Amino acid sequence: MRQTVTAFPDLETQQLVPLRHFVTHLSDLLDKTKDEAAILEQGKALLADLVTHDDWLPQALANPHPDHYQQFLLHADSAGRFSIVSFVWGPGQRTPIHDHTVWGLIGMLRGAEYSQPYKQNSHGHFHPDGSPLRLDPGQVEAVSPTIGDIHQVSNAYDDKVSISIHVYGANIGAVKRSVFKENGAVVPFISGYSNQWVPNIWDASTKH
Repeated sequence: MRQTVTAFPDLETQQLVPLRHFVTHLSDLLDKTKDEAAILEQGKALLADLVTHDDWLPQALANPHPDHYQQFLLHADSAGRFSIVSFVWGPGQRTPIHDHTVWGLIGMLRGAEYSQPYKQNSHGHFHPDGSPLRLDPGQVEAVSPTIGDIHQVSNAYDDKVSISIHVYGANIGAVKRSVFKENGAVVPFISGYSNQWVPNIWDASTKH
């Protein structure tokens, strides 16, 4: 019998039901409304419920890289309405200053991170806008061009891994976005993803 090689060998021991339920409930929400404020408010509650439990993320989607953060795709809506990713931060890792161009929700699963908002002044330079927001496990924040979309995110710890779950109003790995330099320079980028395979959240053959 031919042996099957799986990209996620630990899936048999993982509890993916919470992720499947989150996808289903978020899909239902987006079927009911296109109002961004309602999506962010109700989506926050759904994501908070997901990240309250730290027992469902496959280890293959929780591994850090020694040189940079990882962005693993967990699910992409077939209609392009949303995507879910796990951000895995190695010790001390951070993003550049960047935008999203679509609404987003960030829920802290493990460890902690800082989100520092930025804004552009009259001379075109980017500078911090207020104090950084710290996210601890179970907490959720929102971003959007309508409420604030430019920030820099960093692992709050220099000695351990942190993981956050992000939900975006598009297939974020394919969205044309920008990195901003403090001197005002703008660098376009498309993030892509760190993984080529996604977990099968739809296998309901095992009852939970």
